[in-house]
Amino acid sequence: MITESAVEHAIKSVRNHPKLNVGLHLVLSNGKAKLPHSEIPKLINKNGEFQTNEFYCGIKYFFDIKARIQLKKEIKAQFEAFKETGFKLDHVNTHNHMHLHPTIFNLIIEIGRDYNLTAIRIPNEPPLESITNNKKEFIIRYLKWLFFMLFTLSMKRKCKKNNIRFNDIIFGFNDTGRMNIEKLVRIIPYIRNGVTEIYTHPSTENNDDSLKKNNYYFKEEFNALINARTKRVIEKFDIKLSGFNE
Repeated sequence: MITESAVEHAIKSVRNHPKLNVGLHLVLSNGKAKLPHSEIPKLINKNGEFQTNEFYCGIKYFFDIKARIQLKKEIKAQFEAFKETGFKLDHVNTHNHMHLHPTIFNLIIEIGRDYNLTAIRIPNEPPLESITNNKKEFIIRYLKWLFFMLFTLSMKRKCKKNNIRFNDIIFGFNDTGRMNIEKLVRIIPYIRNGVTEIYTHPSTENNDDSLKKNNYYFKEEFNALINARTKRVIEKFDIKLSGFNE
């Protein structure tokens, strides 16, 4: 998130670990913009913040021509800010998966051509009985998966047309902030041939009140990633760890 307060710390951390594959997490809702309010008043308030309501943002981006013009400027500004870090761009995705929106997705592909865009996250998770608590939850996840296919099938076609890589499957979409060790070791055996993305939000502390409000446990996600059980299961099922471009 190139626009957020901890970006300098993140940049420093990446420079200390040059083998990391780094992507651009575009912020177009529920966060701060790169450009000032004077340049994109249709998108942000005077504090430089986007709307927290993703549905409202989506409606505006679709129907408001001026908002779409400003949206293009903001996306370009965030790509440019990432370029200035000097890091190789491994992939692109968006905060709150806003690139499911056709307008945003098309702009990312259009603008990304000038910034060596080679891979994009496709955010649609197939339901797994191994990580659902009951039949009702499984059915809800299954219907959600079918609904998002209306968007993701088109996204995949556009990626193929533009020679952009993408993940075949993703996990973490349905359990954001709750990808603990038990979920992780129940997901890994279901990874098949192709590119599978498992995404988490690891942190060494759960010290943000907003995290607790949303039942997000990022410290537990961090512990899951470094747990010896995770490594053993990865090795057992012969999973290769990589970025999008490896």
